[in-house]
Amino acid sequence: MPFIRFFDEISNKDVSIVGGKNASLGEMYCNLSSKGIRVPFGFATTAQAYRTFLTESGLIEPLTHLLSTLNPDDMDSLSQVAAKIRALILDAPLPKSLTEAIISAYRTLSTHYNLQDISVAVRSSATAEDLPNASFAGQQESFLNISGEDRLLEHVLRCYASLFTDRAISYRHRNGFDHMHVSLCVGVQKMVRSDQASSGIMFTIDPDSGSNTLIIINSTWGLGENIVGGKINPDEFTVFKPTLNSYKTILKRTLGSKRLQMIYDPNNLTRTLNIDTPLPLQYQFSLNDEEIISLAQNALSIEQHYSTLAGCQTPMDIEWAKDALDGQLYIVQARPETVQSLKRKNFSLLTYQFDGEPIKNKLLTGTAVGEKIANGRVRVIHDSSEFHLFQEGEVLVTDNTDPDWEPVMKKASALITNRGGRTCHAAIIAREIGVSAIVGTTDATTQLVDGQEVTISCAEGEVGYVYEGILPFHVNSLDLSDCGEPRTHLYLNIGDPQSAFHYAQLPNHGVGLARMEFVINNTIKAHPLALIDMMEGKTPPNEDDIRILMRGYQDAKHFFQEKIMEGIGTICAAFYPKPVIVRTSDFKSNEYRHMIGGEAYEKNEENPMIGFRGASRYNSQVYRKAFEWECEALQKVRDEMGLSNMQLMLPFVRTPQEGKNAIAIMNTQGLVQGVNGLKIYAMCEIPSNVILADEFLKIFDGYSIGSNDLTQLTLGVDRDSTLVSSIFDERNEAVKRMLKMAIDACKKEGKYIGICGQAPSDYPEITQFLVNEGIESISLNPDSIVKTWKLVVELENTPS
Repeated sequence: MPFIRFFDEISNKDVSIVGGKNASLGEMYCNLSSKGIRVPFGFATTAQAYRTFLTESGLIEPLTHLLSTLNPDDMDSLSQVAAKIRALILDAPLPKSLTEAIISAYRTLSTHYNLQDISVAVRSSATAEDLPNASFAGQQESFLNISGEDRLLEHVLRCYASLFTDRAISYRHRNGFDHMHVSLCVGVQKMVRSDQASSGIMFTIDPDSGSNTLIIINSTWGLGENIVGGKINPDEFTVFKPTLNSYKTILKRTLGSKRLQMIYDPNNLTRTLNIDTPLPLQYQFSLNDEEIISLAQNALSIEQHYSTLAGCQTPMDIEWAKDALDGQLYIVQARPETVQSLKRKNFSLLTYQFDGEPIKNKLLTGTAVGEKIANGRVRVIHDSSEFHLFQEGEVLVTDNTDPDWEPVMKKASALITNRGGRTCHAAIIAREIGVSAIVGTTDATTQLVDGQEVTISCAEGEVGYVYEGILPFHVNSLDLSDCGEPRTHLYLNIGDPQSAFHYAQLPNHGVGLARMEFVINNTIKAHPLALIDMMEGKTPPNEDDIRILMRGYQDAKHFFQEKIMEGIGTICAAFYPKPVIVRTSDFKSNEYRHMIGGEAYEKNEENPMIGFRGASRYNSQVYRKAFEWECEALQKVRDEMGLSNMQLMLPFVRTPQEGKNAIAIMNTQGLVQGVNGLKIYAMCEIPSNVILADEFLKIFDGYSIGSNDLTQLTLGVDRDSTLVSSIFDERNEAVKRMLKMAIDACKKEGKYIGICGQAPSDYPEITQFLVNEGIESISLNPDSIVKTWKLVVELENTPS
């Protein structure tokens, strides 16, 4: 039939016949079902059907005329012309031949599933859609849970009309598509009963950092339109691709509020409605680990298939749904991702930074979309009737956007919403048009007012910040061309896992210092001994606050360990397979006291810098259990997540015996030197580490010099005291002699020697000294890696 194609008659080559969405569904149904990917069966109306409708209804001339009067940059003109075109289409009857073809195909689909009047999803699919250079995400309408022949015909017509929504016209104009040369096809697909289960979206690329080693999954209870429409803050899961076939490498689980749930209307099962999600479900992840991995494997198979078809890496944007009736996961859409995949590989990296250290009064936080900083005056827009109030360059603040907002979004300096996640339509369009956005702030529309000056920052990791006032910032363009390749390994110091994939784009040989305390302080937040007390049935201080942090996790131990696994695993994955040296937790007692519940477990020390820290803490009966938990989590990063590029380093080991005792504890938790390539280093940061290097190096696989503490203890200077800060200088001859002794000792024993302190990042002359002494690696702060990289190449190629 020229008007109908069933999915088993369609391939990805049929975009001009059935539209991008339908072509993709047919491609997957025919070619990926054998690989375990479930695509609900269905059919598509063709481009010929649409053109026949326009011709027999006499619509071509009036539509062409109305479009000729359009000024797409004038919001009023756009709205008026679009409304007139949609009215003409909705008032026109479908041709008899097309009506009969649709009804016949619908009956065939119902028979295929042994049902009468099967419930279907009715989705628009344009012939200019889901293309490698334009997603057309959400530009036309889709309708869920449609059953009955009359309702199906009605919604086919509504799909046709949706080709001329304000947003679709504006989007085609911006991307250079002729309105009358685009045909609208309709996909009719068996409905997946996710109303009583879960559904969502996944990307086979990080839509913000552009890392193609990640799969990002968003999920919510009920039908997935709430994610697509940005009406809820979904759960988010991050999965690492390179180890997916052998390990369950879930790098991160983020619990969303999921306040709304779209279900079938219990009073009319042919319609849908939103209800408040029950609180127990809001506090529960909408996917379990097995389902997360299953979806990720599906996503990887789909990406590999489309990459083969395209002859190049093709990241995908995929919609999925879980059926409550059979418990299976289904793929209901797949299209090429169009933002990160279009960015050309270049030799510069743009980074946004605030000027100096401005006073930042934080007003709101949400999910960052992109990596930029922007500012302007607030304009709160409640609905489309207020679009005319919006002025070019203002910060658009609203509850949530749908694709109808695209014309006003492209005039904004930035976007802030109450609701939405990183994969909603607002986020996708914001990335496409280059507008910085913070979504899911909860209450931006009540906390911000018209005319208020604000700065939004998406440059500080996954969390986006809204600050009061216009804060000055600058854009750095790091030239990555002609960097050369140094013989000395240059590593990065990394604390925040959120920034790891961004910094991994810099030239580097791995990570010389991954700080465990950042993960504990920023994601766990509760004192480890408070969590241990909870596991033992005791009541720690601030238990209610801790239980809020633990939502979505089985118990206190799982919470503690999975947060470590997620944080450290993310850093290891970002740099995989390069080495990542993780320093076990090195809090001082005063820092532990500031954690939730901490005051009950930490004594006041006169000088915590040289007090209860490092190996002394690990070996104590007071803290040993917490260190065992930490080690067990790290063992799982290597052996369960498959990130064996992680190596370990113990801080502040005062004596060789302390080192032996700490390693013995690590051994009980499966961390054994040499097993699966594990190396355990020590921080060389105490004079005893230098003086007794021969003894320490019998125990450890090498040293990483901590120049901050080594300088402090060599010169007898409290580095936290401003009274003697002028004496603290890593370039002091006594410190340099200590550095040389440590390097020489490691070289003599054939052990690893690196440095991860601040000195090389601050002083080029220290870098030169270290290179001349033959240090194996230098670990630097990200902001100094490029200049130091070029310096080291120059030093190594300059005749002595």
